[in-house]
Amino acid sequence: MKAAVISFTKAGYELGRKIRDWLQEQGYEAEAAVKCRDLEESIPESLDQWTRERFAEMDALVYVGAAGIAVRAIAPYVQAKTLDPAVLVIDEQGAYCIPLLSGHLGGANELALALAAAFGMEPVVTTATDRNGKWAVDVFAKKNGLLIRDMEKAKRISADLLAGKEIRIKMEDGKEAQEEPDVYIGLLEHPGWRRALYLIPRAGVLGIGCRKGVSAEQIEEAVAETLEDFHVCPECIGAVATIDRKAEEPGLLEYCRKKGISFLSFSAEELSEVEGEFSSSEFVRQVTGIDNVCERSAVKASKGGKLLIPKQKKDQVTAALAVTEWSVEFEESICGGHGPGKPGTDDGKSPGGIRIL
Repeated sequence: MKAAVISFTKAGYELGRKIRDWLQEQGYEAEAAVKCRDLEESIPESLDQWTRERFAEMDALVYVGAAGIAVRAIAPYVQAKTLDPAVLVIDEQGAYCIPLLSGHLGGANELALALAAAFGMEPVVTTATDRNGKWAVDVFAKKNGLLIRDMEKAKRISADLLAGKEIRIKMEDGKEAQEEPDVYIGLLEHPGWRRALYLIPRAGVLGIGCRKGVSAEQIEEAVAETLEDFHVCPECIGAVATIDRKAEEPGLLEYCRKKGISFLSFSAEELSEVEGEFSSSEFVRQVTGIDNVCERSAVKASKGGKLLIPKQKKDQVTAALAVTEWSVEFEESICGGHGPGKPGTDDGKSPGGIRIL
């Protein structure tokens, strides 16, 4: 995690350095700067340049000064709540801490509360779900490592909660849903659903075997077809695994880079130690020293996870999918104090307008 603090007066700079030190204690790579002509420590670049250079690379920006300064500084660079860093404003006397941008997904609200507690400031949180004590779907997704498929649907969920409507949540459990939920948490696609917001854990691990020289496009096509055949959400893929002899395969590396997926490789000896029932190919054994690459790689990289998709051969690519163990945890106020993921009352309703199907 990276953070940058900037201030505009001597008093602000003193506070900014204290905030930087605190951030470092919390595990951040943090820096502090000042833009003030009366201080020799003043940075030479303009505030616009300082902001531009850090907006994309930092997880949090803290402006110690007037809110208007911060708003004008960040305005040209704001993109979307899924991309923007947390932006906070603190007055130079350290009385108020205001999250301006990315309160939920960027963690600005959470950081503001932590800073306020550490420095005796008053947190000024303005997001509607927080002010009204409602369940925030984006905060829930962030804390549980879930990918939000559609931000517009996420906004609708928040709006419905604020309007007093009940939100129905369906956890993937292998059972057929009796009705389409408002929120679905899981890895499987439901083609007939149109309204549901998908929250998808990145728990899928692709095991890949391929011929030498296969292209990234061929791998992408094979994977997409495989996932579609088994109704698995492509967003669930968090890693790709294969045998070490394929660790430098250009097409495979390009596919992972393009998708932002981590890449793991294992020796034939390591794969041979993976327990389970796998399809076997004598040809693959002769070439690689192991009877199966894709299934064993997927299970190995998922730390013994369940094999959801067995070996599928698509032209020059074989693919399998294993799933690491995953779970989510609801806040006690949503669960009625009955534990993670459990409804608060006998009819499945909870105090926050949530019903878990």
